[in-house]
Amino acid sequence: MIGLGTIINVVAIIAGGLFGKVFGRFMKERYQEGLNNACGICVLFIGIGGAMEGILKVSNGSLISGSSMLITLSLAIGALLGEILNLEDKFEAFGTWLKMKTGNAKDKKFVDAFVTASLTVSIGAMAIVGSIEDGIFGDYSILATKAVLDFIIIIVMTCSMGKGCAFSAIPVGLLQGSITLLAKFIKPIMTDTALSNLSLIGSILIFCVGLNLVWGKKIRVANLLPAVVVAILLAYIGC
Repeated sequence: MIGLGTIINVVAIIAGGLFGKVFGRFMKERYQEGLNNACGICVLFIGIGGAMEGILKVSNGSLISGSSMLITLSLAIGALLGEILNLEDKFEAFGTWLKMKTGNAKDKKFVDAFVTASLTVSIGAMAIVGSIEDGIFGDYSILATKAVLDFIIIIVMTCSMGKGCAFSAIPVGLLQGSITLLAKFIKPIMTDTALSNLSLIGSILIFCVGLNLVWGKKIRVANLLPAVVVAILLAYIGC
C-alpha cells in the first residue's frame, strides 16, 4: 500500500506524544528541565554525526574536510530567503492556531514544543528518500525505521516540553505524504549528490534545533529551511 510508511510514521509520533504526556505528568519540573537538556544534547549529537559524515572524508589514509563552500552558500542564501518569507513566524502562527483549535490555549509551551519537535522530525534525508521509495515501490521500510526513531524522540520531548510535540505529526504527514504522491517527479531530481547535500545541511539544521533546546531559543531555525532547497539546487552546479 503506497503511503503506508507515512501513516506508520504519523501514528508513531502521536503514540510517542501520548506516552510522553503520561510519563511527563509524574515528573517534577526540575526532572523535566534535566530531560529537556538531555534531549537537546542528543539532538546536537545527531546533527553533529550527520554533518561530520558529509564534511569529513578519508583520502590516502588521512582525514580531510570539505563542503565549506556548499555550507556557506546554502545557509547564507537560505537564511536570506527564510527571513524574506518569514517562515519562523508563519510556523509559530500555525502553532498558535493549532493551540486554540485543540483547546490548549492555556499551555504556554505548546507553540515552542510544536515548532521544535516538527523541525526535529521533519528535516532529513530519511524523510525524503523513504517517501520516494514508498511512493514508487511501495517500500515503507525506511519510513518504518524513521517512525521508531521519531517515536522515541517524541516521547522524550513530550515529557519535557508538553503535548505540542505530538502535533508535529501534522507537518510530517503533509511533507512525507506530498513527496510520496509526487515521488515519480521528485526521484530524478534527487541524485546522489543532491541527497548528500540534503543530508549535510539538514543535519546542520538539526544541530541548530539542539542548540535552542539546551541554551534557549537563539536561532530561528525555520527561517533556515530554504537552505535545504538551495543545497539540492547547488548539486547541479558541482557543489
